[in-house]
Amino acid sequence: MKRLLWRVDEMAKMPNMEDMPIGFVISKAGSTCKIKTASWRTFKPIIDYNKCTDCSWCWVYCPEPAIEVRTDFKKGKYVINYDYCKGCGICAEECPIKAITMVKEEI
Repeated sequence: MKRLLWRVDEMAKMPNMEDMPIGFVISKAGSTCKIKTASWRTFKPIIDYNKCTDCSWCWVYCPEPAIEVRTDFKKGKYVINYDYCKGCGICAEECPIKAITMVKEEI
């Protein structure tokens, strides 16, 4: 079984990020931007724009290209693109004022 946690003395021996060599370069990037990937979502995030302060934490932490930054501000600065949202709930968990709630996806 592979050990996942590092001991403090082992971490002290590790090089700084700046000193580490580049390990891998992707020459032709592929991403979920090219394919709609949300078909298996169980829960979806809903933004309460009355609470949202446009802090950008949801956009920063979203592991997919599911949260879009809008410039027209008709709904709010950040809008969830449900074609790419997988319903992981990271945005709701990281929102400092809990303006995002996860609701059961309707079929």
